[in-house]
Amino acid sequence: MSDRPTAEDLFAATVADHRDAVALLDAGHCEAVTALADAVLSAWHGGGRLLVCGNGGSAADAQHIVAELVGRFRAERPAYAAEALTVNMSTLTAVGNDYGFDHVFARQVEGVARPGDVLLVISTSGNSRNCILAVEAARRAGAHPFGFLGGEGGQLKSLVDGAMIAPAVDTPRIQEIHILMGHLLCEILEIRMADRI
Repeated sequence: MSDRPTAEDLFAATVADHRDAVALLDAGHCEAVTALADAVLSAWHGGGRLLVCGNGGSAADAQHIVAELVGRFRAERPAYAAEALTVNMSTLTAVGNDYGFDHVFARQVEGVARPGDVLLVISTSGNSRNCILAVEAARRAGAHPFGFLGGEGGQLKSLVDGAMIAPAVDTPRIQEIHILMGHLLCEILEIRMADRI
């Protein structure tokens, strides 16, 4: 008899773990997303943009959030100024080859970020070196860095203007909270942009 869990066992455990993580979301998480939304709205109304980056699954989340903003989330409306720093393979490989992988986001931030822009770094550990350097580059450019982080928030917690820290330590649960809060961010932005038109 095998001790390996069945698909049904894995399903039940995964759903239970997800529910437990979601149940820990509170007013502080709402405040963190709202503060990020306020900064993005200020950037957009000043002619600026939202830049988003992360690694692996967090890179996919960065692209997902930007797709909702440039395309649409729920409402028909104009495209919003948002850009994922994870999509230009020529830039990523050139910078990675010439300067090292730690610099793949910072170099892009240095080139495109302007005062008042917002950078959202997504890091499940809060310790991604290339995200840390991107935050430092954002500060030099006069942009405002925010984070979607996990665990205890890692090094990035103290480096960003505001952090939404997923209440989980398991990477899949952190990522699930990140995209849930990413969808919340998109909905807040859509509603509040509509109110200003």
